[in-house]
Amino acid sequence: MLAKSRTLITNVLLPALILAAVTAIVLPRYAARASNDDASLLTPDEMEMAKSLTLASLPSLSPDPSNRFAENAAAAELGRELFFDTRLSANAQIACATCHQPGAQFQDGLPLAEGIDRNFRRTMPIAGTQWGAWFFWDGRKDSQWSQALGPLENPIEHGLTRADVVKRVVTHHGEAYEKVFGELPDVRGWPNNASPVIAGKPLENWQAAAQTVRDAIDRAFANIGKAIAAFERTLMPEENRFDRFVAARLSDSQPSPEAELDNDELAGFRLFVGKAGCNHCHSGPRLTDDFFHNTGVPFSPDVQGVDWGRAAVVEWLANDEFSCLGPHSDAPADTCRELRFMSKDQAVFEGAFKTPTLRGVAERPPYMHAGQFATLEEVVDHYDEAPDPFSGLPDINGQIVPHGRHNETIPLGLDVREKARLVAFLKTL
Repeated sequence: MLAKSRTLITNVLLPALILAAVTAIVLPRYAARASNDDASLLTPDEMEMAKSLTLASLPSLSPDPSNRFAENAAAAELGRELFFDTRLSANAQIACATCHQPGAQFQDGLPLAEGIDRNFRRTMPIAGTQWGAWFFWDGRKDSQWSQALGPLENPIEHGLTRADVVKRVVTHHGEAYEKVFGELPDVRGWPNNASPVIAGKPLENWQAAAQTVRDAIDRAFANIGKAIAAFERTLMPEENRFDRFVAARLSDSQPSPEAELDNDELAGFRLFVGKAGCNHCHSGPRLTDDFFHNTGVPFSPDVQGVDWGRAAVVEWLANDEFSCLGPHSDAPADTCRELRFMSKDQAVFEGAFKTPTLRGVAERPPYMHAGQFATLEEVVDHYDEAPDPFSGLPDINGQIVPHGRHNETIPLGLDVREKARLVAFLKTL
């Protein structure tokens, strides 16, 4: 009888007890994992989507046909010197780097940029923009070199005229300029304070100058932009935690502790590419589609009037002398496809602004084109609600805007936990 009892304990009860113990340990862990939507596992489709958002998918950089100096190392060095030179401003205190600060993702952390005076839009980061097609929030420039010229001649940014910019570059950077572009322009006899785009005395001085002088100023001014662009072309987007996480998973290795994403962050990724649809605009390795959208962002109380964004510049852009199709471009006309085939429909672009990159987004508040939102939580709340601030206002042509015409987004229906998860994922970028 005793032998039978021992056999029963050994053959039946002991395995059952072991199984029960293992079950008690394993099942709660499995249940916890399942309750988090198996967040530590990504399907093949999810992995493919995740990879598309990382720097591993960044394509080779195409040449800029409009700037034959884009890959010139000497031009890039000259551009670097110009980028940090405060002498290229009316008060000798403003450089490109004043707003585009290297230690802050090449932006300044302010709601509205501040140069000679306060701007009406936020500073955009510039690392990685060499892959883009349009520049500024409204896309009023179609190349890095053309974009670089705008602030120099803007009264509220650097506050100079093109004639004065060229003179200062010749005086302070003449040798470096000559090394890249050849013989220095002879600025003796050139007018001071002369520009065709600034009303008043600058325009009068410009119109009084001989055509040969105007042409020489424009040519040298364009070269200055091309040098700055050659430098900006070297500024690469930085790797983020999501990049490292995806790279480790693709190589079947365990991400390092600092690169690992927790369940909430991965659930946020699923929302980003799923229910929230953020990747419809924030796509690709730079997390931008480089296009223009009206997402119902409210007006800034610090900016007077209505900022119509892209709609206000589409007609002007086609006639920009420093565009890809302009006389100072190095590109054959048939290569300027973005400019040749761009839409000029103002109604489509009313209130539309360029999709900003989300790389490093958690480290550069405030958000939107005029810093309207202080936190990522406010941004997510905005997209969840999808308001329409333009409804009932006169549009750019004076017609009343009907409800819904100027907001491409729709309410997302996110709950509190989903919003928190989406923000958690954004912080990995």
